[in-house]
Amino acid sequence: MTLPLETVRPSQLRLLVLVPDYVDFLWLTALLSRDSELVPDATWCPDLIDCDDLIHNASFDVIVWDCVFHSGSESAFLQYLAVASNEKPILALSAETERARAPDLLAAGADDYLCRQSLDQWSLRRAVRGLWYREQLSESAHGQLGRDVATGFINRDLFFDRLQQSLLRAERGGDRLALLHLNIDDFRSINESFGYQKSDLLMIRLAERLRQALRRVDSLMRIGGDELAIIVEKVEDSLDITQIIRKVVSVLDEPVILDGQAIAVNASLGVATYPEAGDSPETLLRRANRAMFEAKRDPGTSYRFYDRHLHVSAGYQLRLEADLRTALRGRELELYYQPRIDLATEEVRGVECLLRWNHPERGLVGPDEFIPVAERSGLIVPIGYWVIEQACQRLQESADLGFPGLVFAVNLSFRQFHDRKMTETIFRIIFNANVDTSLLELELTESAMMHDPEYAQRCLRELNQLGISFALDDFGTGFSSLSNLQHLPISLVKIDKSFVQELGHSADAEHIIRAIISLAHSLQISVVAEGVETEGQLEFLRQQHCDEIQGYYYARPMPWHDLVQFLRSRGQSACLQR
Repeated sequence: MTLPLETVRPSQLRLLVLVPDYVDFLWLTALLSRDSELVPDATWCPDLIDCDDLIHNASFDVIVWDCVFHSGSESAFLQYLAVASNEKPILALSAETERARAPDLLAAGADDYLCRQSLDQWSLRRAVRGLWYREQLSESAHGQLGRDVATGFINRDLFFDRLQQSLLRAERGGDRLALLHLNIDDFRSINESFGYQKSDLLMIRLAERLRQALRRVDSLMRIGGDELAIIVEKVEDSLDITQIIRKVVSVLDEPVILDGQAIAVNASLGVATYPEAGDSPETLLRRANRAMFEAKRDPGTSYRFYDRHLHVSAGYQLRLEADLRTALRGRELELYYQPRIDLATEEVRGVECLLRWNHPERGLVGPDEFIPVAERSGLIVPIGYWVIEQACQRLQESADLGFPGLVFAVNLSFRQFHDRKMTETIFRIIFNANVDTSLLELELTESAMMHDPEYAQRCLRELNQLGISFALDDFGTGFSSLSNLQHLPISLVKIDKSFVQELGHSADAEHIIRAIISLAHSLQISVVAEGVETEGQLEFLRQQHCDEIQGYYYARPMPWHDLVQFLRSRGQSACLQR
């Protein structure tokens, strides 16, 4: 199906064709082969296993992808292709018209789209040739930029031309763009201490590090003795920019080694975005430069956005993430516990472990504020394991204090399922804690199952075999609750507080709660109602034979020592003995 790699000419198009049927592969390559200047070295890939192997171990110039070939969502598969192939151009094909399919697929990451029904040799050759030539020009431009940076070459005209081309692409595609202007702080002192040649070498080393940290589509140039500019294309929102800034800051945090000596570098970054801050290269650079000088007011490596809205949102998010990393190391995180009450006996059946952050300057930071930051940055994974460790420790303490039957429920983030060693890590935590696993309950939402359902189900089955039970949180707010109840080892569902709080105001809420309780009980699954605050809500739930309730009516979330007092005040008989 392919020529040996050593026989492929450097100028020959290397094509990866992702179609299920070999007949379609032959048809597409036949259309392309009629062009004497575009005879491709084509590789057919019929399934996902071969796709992953090929895309990581071979090199291709253009990917032709039939939309029926994917796993999960099309947008997710396009993102996978872009990352795995180092952002090679993708030509998408399907049976639908360009008007019906092209906008969504191009927005999701495809570079061009053709309808199979109207496909002929001219349209296919034109599309493939255009993507190939664009890729060659891009590699050539990046190569030139890389050589310029590596040799310390400064060419502001080339930079302005590059920025102008990026702005034109952003305008045509309706995309946003960001310009980062980076200036090394106190560069004169570095010159005086180490000399101009070593200072120049320091800039080159920094540029090399930054180039490795950036995406291929991002352009890096040296525009002054102590200045670098980064053009970030296809920006969706401020969070996209914070990811780039995060990489830049991490590069600058590492000292540069010159002649065996470590040199610490601080820098000021100014950020200007198109179209908010301007639509010309000169305006963007001038405003990024102004933001950079504003950043110099802050000590250490710092940054400012020219656009105030982006500055507030992205800047705050980035600072919060940095503080959260410190919090995880500095024991600023704490667990609060909210009791769950058995409606039949009014005894404390268990507690939900809820994360709180005691910030040294901001005080108590609410979970609604920092949990999304932890999930976006990936910090939620180590934080999640820390919570399980703490819960196991408190579980052991509760037995020593005379409350041996108390169930400890821990929320499991969807990000936890991105960790391929999740089961192994949780097993190790439980083994080291030596606790009764039947008293540990993991709460998950339906979104936790969406990333990789098969892997998630396998993890839950393995953990369930250890004795751990599972609760489905926010039940009734998702789209696949019924199927989850059938296929997952769920022993408890939690009615979302949005339904409970509508009791007495909405007949629909009453019908939904009745249906959830009836369905769960028919499947031998217990039910907990969240957010119970009034006597009326409590009475309705009791009449519907809800098993447990959780909410301010009985108790708010509280620190550990307050929970112990709460349990003692209700008497040791408040805990169910198993």
